[in-house]
Amino acid sequence: MTATEIQVREMLSLDDATKSSLVSILVSIVNDGAAVGFLAPLDPNEAEAYWARLPRADTRLVVATVGGTVVGTAQVHLAGQANGRHRAEIAKVLVDPAWQRQGIGRAVIAHAEAIARSQGRTTLVLDTREGDPSNRLYRSSGWREIGRIPEYARSSTGELHATVIYAKWDDPNP
Repeated sequence: MTATEIQVREMLSLDDATKSSLVSILVSIVNDGAAVGFLAPLDPNEAEAYWARLPRADTRLVVATVGGTVVGTAQVHLAGQANGRHRAEIAKVLVDPAWQRQGIGRAVIAHAEAIARSQGRTTLVLDTREGDPSNRLYRSSGWREIGRIPEYARSSTGELHATVIYAKWDDPNP
């Protein structure tokens, strides 16, 4: 697959088919053990309720498709505080397990970064569970590790895991 086959765009609203695909991806990823804010086993109704709230003015939604099939997504959470309107968080970078390691994660992250920058966001942050494959993706995409928080996220087994915080910011002295 080439990068030109991956279509990535911001979704201003979700049609039923796209929402259904996003529900399926979220359920699959969580049930495979991903740490994205939910615990396995994830009830599809809970996942559907989550996607029903998106997109919003403060949360931009990026969706990737290949041949019309939804294969990945990411979110841009725009900080709304007066002292934070220069920053955004990239969140819920999800790729359908059948499509992982084919450039989709990198494509949705790049698009999410572009959306954040178009909104004047010069400082970007994201986090991921320590040890997850996503750490390699973020580092290879130019994100800088800025710290770790121990015992940050609970897994379905009850175990607490550290999270790694990454950031990108415009360097005034390149």
